[in-house]
Amino acid sequence: MYNKQIVFFILFFVFSCFCLAKDAKIQTHLIHFEGQEYFDESELQEALSVDTKSILLFWRKDIPKIKDKLLPTLEMSLRNFYDSEGFYDANFSIDTNESIVNVAITEGRPVRVADVNISSDYEISNLITFNKDDIFRAKDFVRLKGDIVKKLLNEGYCSYDLDAKAYVDLKKYKVKLQYVLKKGDICTFGDVSIKGLENIDTNIVRSRVPIKKADIFDPKMIKESYLRVNDLDAFDSLTVSADRKFYNEVPIDITAKELEKPYHYEIGAGYDTFVHARVHGLITRRNFFGNAQKATLKVFWSKKEQLMEGYFFKPTLLSLIDYVIDFGVRVGYSNLEYRGFKEKKGYGRFFLEHNEGRLRLRAGLAAENIDISLLGNLRKNERLKQAVNDGTFFLFYPYVNAVFDARDSKLNPKYGYYFSAYMEYGLPYDVDAAIYVKTLLEARYIHTFGDLTLAAVGKFGVVDQASNEIPESKLLFGGGSYSNRAYGYNDLGVILSPDKDSIEGASTMLNLSFEANYPISEKFYAAIFTDNTMLNDDYYDFSGDIINTLGLGIRYITPIGPFKLDVGFNTHDASEYGISFQIGQSF
Repeated sequence: MYNKQIVFFILFFVFSCFCLAKDAKIQTHLIHFEGQEYFDESELQEALSVDTKSILLFWRKDIPKIKDKLLPTLEMSLRNFYDSEGFYDANFSIDTNESIVNVAITEGRPVRVADVNISSDYEISNLITFNKDDIFRAKDFVRLKGDIVKKLLNEGYCSYDLDAKAYVDLKKYKVKLQYVLKKGDICTFGDVSIKGLENIDTNIVRSRVPIKKADIFDPKMIKESYLRVNDLDAFDSLTVSADRKFYNEVPIDITAKELEKPYHYEIGAGYDTFVHARVHGLITRRNFFGNAQKATLKVFWSKKEQLMEGYFFKPTLLSLIDYVIDFGVRVGYSNLEYRGFKEKKGYGRFFLEHNEGRLRLRAGLAAENIDISLLGNLRKNERLKQAVNDGTFFLFYPYVNAVFDARDSKLNPKYGYYFSAYMEYGLPYDVDAAIYVKTLLEARYIHTFGDLTLAAVGKFGVVDQASNEIPESKLLFGGGSYSNRAYGYNDLGVILSPDKDSIEGASTMLNLSFEANYPISEKFYAAIFTDNTMLNDDYYDFSGDIINTLGLGIRYITPIGPFKLDVGFNTHDASEYGISFQIGQSF
């Protein structure tokens, strides 16, 4: 428990020092605004890139500062801001001394909307939010024009003729808005052309493009095509464009440049709340023997977990009618310590996979040789020895996994939903083989109201043992960033009461999480969440106790997803808490 506190305060201390050091190095002036009526000082600070205190430095007084390099363009920046907000005759008086900039603002009279005229053969009145006597903001006028174009394109109208004008009378402080639109005909996709390939077959790239000739034009499909082709991880550069148009047909042009340096190396060290200190290494050969094949060797070491794994992926192994099938294989060895026992496992698995839009279907075969042994003094506990089933187990099973992902982003979704279903079946290859069915279901729903993002995640799992015992690690556990955040990864076994659990795995699992995220600055979001977990010894038994967790978190937005730091507490015993951090959302 102390380790978690140490890590948290180290991270907090390092980030605070970074913020302080950053403030100390940059030459700045204090800045103060006065005279404004329509805008809060915080709005002006944001528009002019004024530095205010970090939310983490809560003990410091908020002293707004502007970088000295911005002072020469300060008046121009103010002018641009007020013009965009409809205040065309605003005046500014800027007084600068050695340490302070005082800005006196006379905002003047804003330009207001006098009339909105629409002539259109396509419904756009619901998109135009300007009303009579509203302050005319040029940025809103430009945005609304973009919204109209976006709606037209999303419904297949790429041959539209839109004329949007704003007639401004500065003497009368009035503006007349005019929108004239002819939607044209529905557009369709044309042929897909691919250029720049050397060692990759054109059919492999084409198999990643969900667009078919004569489909109704949809810009979202262009983005989807780029993402799926780029997922091959075989190109230094890639463009997917729809810039040409022949009457109402839009061809797709894909231009790719294959990797010049196909090897990717990674080595690092880190810390997390489950395995503690760790080191890892990875080497990937992309475009392995051409055709976008990939081979990876991964090594991972910590006191609680050691792993070595090889992975090979071949896109477009075969094509059945219009269904493209990929192939992958994993072979590895792991040594993983749970809370009360250790699992040593050698494994191999291969799969066939088909992707169709938002749907991914995977089926495969797996073999695992698993050795389970109790830890330390637990070996002397006869009850646990019987419950945990130590020994060596060989499992051979087919598995299937179906995922439907309708989220707007995989890294930081704001809208959408997600479904996943997984099942494996232990084959009776001899009389001692464990026969079982393991089922895992998951559903996520995300929606954003204004700036507030709400998410719900439900998980269900059952292990139904028909004959012979399976290894403990095949049962169900809870805890971690994607389960119950008051506990470490796989730290929760069968739940005995709202504040107590065992080291034994469960046959039935339910987990329900709710989370709310709200921005507190441009890069930082605050979060509140609750995780609720049930783990029962009997399969299809939903009558057990539930461990409830409440928690707070902070998210820092990065290009590869939010960096999350969460602290969760058991609502019945606050001494049971966990600190978790990760890159990417858990919903």
